Amino acid sequence: MKSSFGRSFTTAAAILLLALTILGASFQFQVKEFLEDATVSHLQQDAGVISDLAAAYYANDGLTSREFLLNLDVVSQVTSADAVVCDSDGYIVLCSDALAECPHQGLQLNREYLEKVYANGSDASRGVIDGLYTEERYIVSYPIVSQGENQGVVIVSSPTNVTTQTLSRISNIFLTAAVFVVLISVLAVTAFARRESKPLRDMAKAANAFAHGNLTARVRVEEDYSEEVSELALAFNNMASSLQKSEYRRQEFVANVSHELKTPMTTISGYVDGILDGTIPPERRDHYLHIVSDETKRLSRLVRSMLDISQLQKEQGIPEDKKMHFDLEECAGQVLITFEKKINDKHLNVDVNFPEHPVYTMANQDYITQVIYNLIDNAVKFCPEGGTLGLKIREGNTKAYVSISNDGETIPAEELPLVFDRFHKLDKSRSQNRDGWGLGLYIVKTIVCSHGENISVSSKDGKTEFTFTMPLIT
Repeated sequence: MKSSFGRSFTTAAAILLLALTILGASFQFQVKEFLEDATVSHLQQDAGVISDLAAAYYANDGLTSREFLLNLDVVSQVTSADAVVCDSDGYIVLCSDALAECPHQGLQLNREYLEKVYANGSDASRGVIDGLYTEERYIVSYPIVSQGENQGVVIVSSPTNVTTQTLSRISNIFLTAAVFVVLISVLAVTAFARRESKPLRDMAKAANAFAHGNLTARVRVEEDYSEEVSELALAFNNMASSLQKSEYRRQEFVANVSHELKTPMTTISGYVDGILDGTIPPERRDHYLHIVSDETKRLSRLVRSMLDISQLQKEQGIPEDKKMHFDLEECAGQVLITFEKKINDKHLNVDVNFPEHPVYTMANQDYITQVIYNLIDNAVKFCPEGGTLGLKIREGNTKAYVSISNDGETIPAEELPLVFDRFHKLDKSRSQNRDGWGLGLYIVKTIVCSHGENISVSSKDGKTEFTFTMPLIT
């Protein structure tokens, strides 16, 4: 499997090579066309000049005059082109490379070619002139016109290998520059790819460390990271933090469940063993069997509560078909009646404040009954002898507010956010409130939130109050 660096490098190298290849090919093609056009254009100019010069001398001193020969030699040397002068029949009479004794004199051009030059007024081609030159040349021919008649032809040519050599030099320069650019690009891409892949490698290391149990592993976000990489690193860190919290909660949950189960199970086992081995006398067996029965029921309530929580979390909300229209006042009043004995045993004062008309809501009545039951049970449990238990319902614009309060010790401010956590108890030693599992308020919050509503708690000046909302149906 290729690394991110390898993929980036391969992609960049392929794109660069493809771009240079296309650029080099198009550049070479354009330069070649330019050089050929420039050479032919210069040859045309030279051929035109020599043709006019030959026509002027033809009318006066003739093509073999010394002045014409000198001028032809000068033009040939200045232009670096070879010139051949033919008479009207196509016989070569002068050659710029040997003005005095030209070995080509007497050779005759093809009559068809001669007629073509006369007919078109000029001709430009590329090829080999048989009998004159052996290498391929750019050839331009112009007629010599004097006194309105064609007196001959001027042929100016230049070897194509000159253009090829020039093109080769330019190609070598381009190739050298391309190699230099490739080397610089390779170094730049290597540095860039390594820098860009560094956070990915860091994330891979952090993920590997996290998978091996290091829950504090995080990715360091640098200022020079790209926006996408920074977002990925932040998302990874947020995910790691969330998983770390979940793992800590899971560990805490397991530890709390183990602690809560250990005490009643130890009690049950001890008393049953005492009855079986005769340590507990027969007349005390019923007493301890009642204790075993109570502990068993407590374990059953714990399991049932945990199953209720699991079901609520699984549903992720209360389905509409499980909701019904009912009166909150009637529901709360019926729950309060069930605590009559406990209230009387502690001589509590009950302060009920309901509207004078029914307050209807749409919710799961069994779950809301459980919410009110758990809150009142909690309030009665922590209310001191002779204290006041409050139950109030008020209406807002679209919400009904249900409040349960009690007198007692003020909950510290730092503890308030934790009262709805699973197994949370203000008494860390768990020596008090033996009937409580620390799940009541957690179940309350889970039910309320499953309805899409909120619950809050306040505690000050010796009064603690829990308030939750429900939709108000008018």
